Amino acid sequence: MTRRLDDGVLADIDRRLAAADAHLANHYPGDDGRRQPVHTVYVPGNRYSTTMPADWGSAALAAATDAGGLDAVAALVGASSGTDCQPDTLAALVENKLTTEPIEDLRIDFEDGYGTFDDATEDADVARAIAALRIPLDAGTSTPFVGTRFKCFEAGTRARGLRTLDMFVSGLVDSGGLPDGLNLTLPKVTSVDQVSAMVAVASALESANGLADGRIRFEVQVETPQAILGADGRAAVAQFIHAGQGRVSSLHYGTYDYSASLGIAAAYQSMEHPAADHAKNVMQLAVAGTGVHLSDGSTNILPVGEPDNVAMAWKLHARLVRRHLERGIYQGWDMHPAQLVTRYLATYAFYRGAFAPAATRLRNYVHQLDSTVMDEPATARALASVIHRGSVCGALTVDEIETATDLPLTTVRDTALGRTSRSNQ
Repeated sequence: MTRRLDDGVLADIDRRLAAADAHLANHYPGDDGRRQPVHTVYVPGNRYSTTMPADWGSAALAAATDAGGLDAVAALVGASSGTDCQPDTLAALVENKLTTEPIEDLRIDFEDGYGTFDDATEDADVARAIAALRIPLDAGTSTPFVGTRFKCFEAGTRARGLRTLDMFVSGLVDSGGLPDGLNLTLPKVTSVDQVSAMVAVASALESANGLADGRIRFEVQVETPQAILGADGRAAVAQFIHAGQGRVSSLHYGTYDYSASLGIAAAYQSMEHPAADHAKNVMQLAVAGTGVHLSDGSTNILPVGEPDNVAMAWKLHARLVRRHLERGIYQGWDMHPAQLVTRYLATYAFYRGAFAPAATRLRNYVHQLDSTVMDEPATARALASVIHRGSVCGALTVDEIETATDLPLTTVRDTALGRTSRSNQ
């Protein structure tokens, strides 16, 4: 083969692109393999109790029973259509989830869901929440992820927010240590400066509590138009991630604060409003390749009251959960125990519906079998990812995954993270 470019050209190109290579590696490292919960549940800081997660699971099952059982609710909301299992199988999986792990991510809320009280009252509520949380943490029965949302860094609430954050983190350290799945939520962020300030706070808390550098990470809640479009015309939310210096773990969309800030009438504030979709599209672009997770928001239409209202709210919630999953957003918020019913029915139906074709294509790709679909490495990662996510949340079992893919679950996981290739599988 004829070549006319000498090695000096490659050396020159390497030199020209060295800074770009370093930027890409540092700022877009890809998925780090952290588990992402399927939802976050918010509970006011003065209403959290040690038994709260189990109580929510029981209440969810009771609501389903009142409506004829989980299989009946699945049929009502269309969760069983298009899945590879009968409704009773889907119901059994969801019943097990609601019994063993009804809440994946719990946020003890000292912001909007809590309200405004004098310092003595909030201090006492923080202390009680820590004491109640310590019991399941020490017993190994806590939710996989847990943390707090404190008041925002705007001038009027900054001091109180920092006080609560300090008490929560330091109190957990003093009472036995921070949980592995600690999540701290910084709400109503309006500027890159607030994210940089939170980085400084996290570092100071680590120093004051004898924690390792980088131990404290935080979520950014996107609830303001300034987070999506800055005064300079840039997408500030993308800057948030990089200003976080590796500490930003997730972006969460705040449905109602964001909608209200745009002047959208209350009756039309929704997770599926075009303004909401625009914000989440920008957020999705911002997190791509960074390893930062993305969460949709919530619906305030609750499945309570008369049976017709419960059915309507369940149908809405199931549709909204399915909608954000189809759009590549794998987490949302739940605000009421009965929403857990449709959270898991819709989530499990999504993963089970995607499973059979994804498993076949992944098997064919990895084992280089003849197929009518010619998949590429990026698509193989996506196929493996949907299977792995389904396994982690309990929608799919290890046996059925390994049988359908003819691969160990570890290989499926590694493929999802881009850590394997066909040549070494």
